[in-house]
Amino acid sequence: MLNKVVIANRGEIALRILRACKELGIRTVAIHSEIDTNLKHAKLADETVCVGPASAAASYLNVPAIIAAAEITDATGIHPGYGFLSENADFAERVEQSGFVFIGPTAETIRTMGDKVSAIAAMRKAKIPCVPGSEGELDNDDKKNLKIAQKIGYPVLIKAAGGGGGRGIRVVHSEAALLNAISLTRAEAEANFKNPSVYMEKYLVTPRHIEIQVLGDGQGNAIHLGERDCSMQRRHQKVIEEAPAPGVTEKQRNQIGELCVKACREMKYRGAGTFEFLYENGNFYFIEMNTRIQVEHPITEEITGIDLVREQLRIASGEALDYKQKEITFRGHAIECRINAEDPRTFLPSPGTITLYHPPGGPGIRVDTAIYTGYCVPPNYDSLIGKLIAYGETREIALARLRNALDEIVIEGIKTNIPMHQELVRDPHFIQGGTNIHYLEKRLTL
Repeated sequence: MLNKVVIANRGEIALRILRACKELGIRTVAIHSEIDTNLKHAKLADETVCVGPASAAASYLNVPAIIAAAEITDATGIHPGYGFLSENADFAERVEQSGFVFIGPTAETIRTMGDKVSAIAAMRKAKIPCVPGSEGELDNDDKKNLKIAQKIGYPVLIKAAGGGGGRGIRVVHSEAALLNAISLTRAEAEANFKNPSVYMEKYLVTPRHIEIQVLGDGQGNAIHLGERDCSMQRRHQKVIEEAPAPGVTEKQRNQIGELCVKACREMKYRGAGTFEFLYENGNFYFIEMNTRIQVEHPITEEITGIDLVREQLRIASGEALDYKQKEITFRGHAIECRINAEDPRTFLPSPGTITLYHPPGGPGIRVDTAIYTGYCVPPNYDSLIGKLIAYGETREIALARLRNALDEIVIEGIKTNIPMHQELVRDPHFIQGGTNIHYLEKRLTL
């Protein structure tokens, strides 16, 4: 087992990693920026190292400083959490070259799956269904690109190969707008991702966003842990997630899950990962793979009883998977609300000091957060401050518990999106289940 791990992240995921390390007897090193000295996990870690000023670019994205933190503390591994450097292949490579264990997939795997063009090619090879598209990067041949779009059928999406977080995507409804959209997306991709490559795929009108959680040990063994429905989104950012996905049958779960497991075995995938799909009319279409732990991992933990972060640490220590696919069972239902420090109407960030925090309680309620009364939410980072998870034997029970928890939770001193969640969990369409990825965006414009 790793004996000391640098937690290369902040906030609730950093605290989540620290707790898993402590359970396994692994010593911890919390890195932090100058503005983050009061982070909860930094207070609880065995050692702390300041890696730079408030700017993420100068601290949490400062690779030399993070490597140096591991060196001066004699750490053996580095856990990147999610966001920041978690899917940066160059960082993973630097970690391994410096003699530390990167708690995640190999740099080669991250590189392949991080580029959406190469990821789609790999998935087609693995017989995983993909959205009809250009089957590769678009070149500068305008006539060829127009023919590809005509063959796919409008509307189409132009997407950055290295994109993420909802950036580098354009919907094109007509031939007249296609070439300009390709040019604009290339420029945006170069500016944001240092990679001008773009590709084209069919724009599905009313899909849901369904993802499959996998674990691989890097030794050719892999399992899937079922699906999550992440269709409640605003500007391509997930707001509410649930597991299992309403309306997805056991047969469908097994079929798509087995394909994902087969792909993981072939690439000798190491660690936790997520295959993301658009789901429409009973069909799955691969869109990307996230080679890290997901924000929404707790709902999978709730319905399977498997600690995903603990498994990440075990696998990174060289241990084989503890589980066989036939041993994985799914019990009950879990729903997660992402709690953000933002105005619930305008969605503008709301940093500041939390004057009062009171978590909800009761059966089936879990809160993953690092906030506390007196904590100051800085303006420098993502607005996510916590996740409220409700579990129940049925979806109806989970929803009832979630409503109660949202009414109980108290966060004062800053604005949060809790009022929006209170409305959504009482929305008739959400209660029914199976809303598509455009539903929330349309609802918010009414």
